[in-house]
Amino acid sequence: MSKQASSRENAVVRVEPGALRATVERIFEAAGVPQEDARVGADVLVKADLMGVESHGVSNMLERYVERYKSGVMNPRPQWRITRETPGTATVDADRGLGIMVVPKAMEIAIAKAKQVGTGMVTVGNCRHLGMAVYHAMLALEHDMIGVCMSSVRPTVLPSLGSRVRLGTNPIAVAAPAGEEPPFVFDAATSVVPDNKIDIIRRLGGDIFPGWIGDERGTPVMEPGPAPPRDGYQLLPLGGIPQTGAHKGYGLACVVDILCGGLSGSGYGAVRSADTVAHFVGAYNIEAFLDAAQFKGMMDEWLRALKATPPAPGHERVLVAGQMEWEAEQDRRANGIPLHRDVIGWFRDTCAGMGIPFTLAPPP
Repeated sequence: MSKQASSRENAVVRVEPGALRATVERIFEAAGVPQEDARVGADVLVKADLMGVESHGVSNMLERYVERYKSGVMNPRPQWRITRETPGTATVDADRGLGIMVVPKAMEIAIAKAKQVGTGMVTVGNCRHLGMAVYHAMLALEHDMIGVCMSSVRPTVLPSLGSRVRLGTNPIAVAAPAGEEPPFVFDAATSVVPDNKIDIIRRLGGDIFPGWIGDERGTPVMEPGPAPPRDGYQLLPLGGIPQTGAHKGYGLACVVDILCGGLSGSGYGAVRSADTVAHFVGAYNIEAFLDAAQFKGMMDEWLRALKATPPAPGHERVLVAGQMEWEAEQDRRANGIPLHRDVIGWFRDTCAGMGIPFTLAPPP
């Protein structure tokens, strides 16, 4: 093991997933969140860490959620409501509730409608961050359904050829069940990279790649270099520059704004307040189209064919969407979730301040 790898390993503590989930749940409750919502919110965050998506797990999100509850930006006890409904659709006003707690309820509505009429589509406005988008899409899997989730967030991304941000990173997530193979689980921003990727490089060192960002005037930065400060760059849409398909990421981000911001009535990202987020979830009942067993058998065949593709020189294997996250989850369920010692320290201090038992790890 290299000194750098050894240093990284020594900087983390493995914690038992159940203990982490229970601690996060107690912190949410201490912030004024009802017990059931706290349970759901803790599950969303811990699932992200189990899948190796630390950017949307407890390390990166819980502290800011607690701060926003304290500041009043988020409502810990939202009186969310359906404002319009048909047999296959619904529009939800989240009453400034946190998306990791409200959006699973919206997906439950979508799933119930899909059981009745084949598909269910729900938009959620006046909401806050939903965490890892694919969590909500994956809720459809156990019902033999295909799940979809999108989120229209605050603008940080340039439109192709533009000089000012107009769109968010606007993720799109799709989860489809298989039979013997792990499910197909796709979750990606419609920008080249999300902001937190730039933040990590700034914190840990290293260079950003060409075509990730534009400068203050919108000109794509096509040379590698250190990550600039937050106010010194603007994200480029997926594709980067026109010659490599930036119009595709730009268009997909617009689609997300239409389905989330437009259909919910919240408006597109550039006109909403920075804290207000709009979401869209959908469920497709496979049995409404064909026999679910037949579909899952085809999925198995297709996924195996993709993974059996001969790798290009210098690479060990071809992956499919969700495979790395599935493998990470098997490891972390067996061996614990790695948390940086600084995060453990934050938990210890926060639990002490809230009067919550600290059970994540032994004292250093």
